[in-house]
Amino acid sequence: MRLDPHLTPDQRDLVLKIQARSKPMAYGMVLGIPLTSGGLHYGITQKPLGFVAALAGLGLLAFGVFSLMQMQGLKRQLRLITADAWRSPAAHLPGARKAATQAAYLNGVLVLLSLAATGYLLYKGAGWGAYGSSFGFGTLMTAAALPLGMALAAATTIPQLLQVIPAGARVGRSLYSVIFVLATTVTGEGIKSHAAGPIAGGALTLLICGGAMSLLGKAAKRMRGETV
Repeated sequence: MRLDPHLTPDQRDLVLKIQARSKPMAYGMVLGIPLTSGGLHYGITQKPLGFVAALAGLGLLAFGVFSLMQMQGLKRQLRLITADAWRSPAAHLPGARKAATQAAYLNGVLVLLSLAATGYLLYKGAGWGAYGSSFGFGTLMTAAALPLGMALAAATTIPQLLQVIPAGARVGRSLYSVIFVLATTVTGEGIKSHAAGPIAGGALTLLICGGAMSLLGKAAKRMRGETV
């Protein structure tokens, strides 16, 4: 990942440390979640050997969570030396407060969209046969963990935005972009299969995400006191 050339040496050092912890966090989560859930499923439905796999998965998951906690600590340090992490100097202006409130609502919609995506995956899993297979169940739990994690991340930005902290809008915009990419895939698959439901749902999600990303970008500028 290319670093912003405008970073200060302290910011650059922290960003590199965060990137270094992101790999073990990702490996721990991506391997730990399916191994734990799939192992439990196999242990309950097939043989007790599955519980051994679940224990190994829990170890990997704990390693991933530990790395995530380290990343969060480094991110808190980075926020302390990043301008957008502080309450905007324009927070006393009605325009900035209105923009912050608007961004908080948009990130609230993001929470709902992410939770809906989690529920959709869990519901569709039955049709895919994921609940009848240990491998499929582990894969499904891993897939559902992504939008659930996004919902939690978006929810944490709302208190920041209510304090007129621009960083919350930037995080929300990044999370919306993930859903935008997923919706593009769903729409494309719907067009290929000539399925009206995925096309309509994907297109609507694209419109929502595209509009939200644009509005959040403008809201961040207003919170900084910049002209839009």
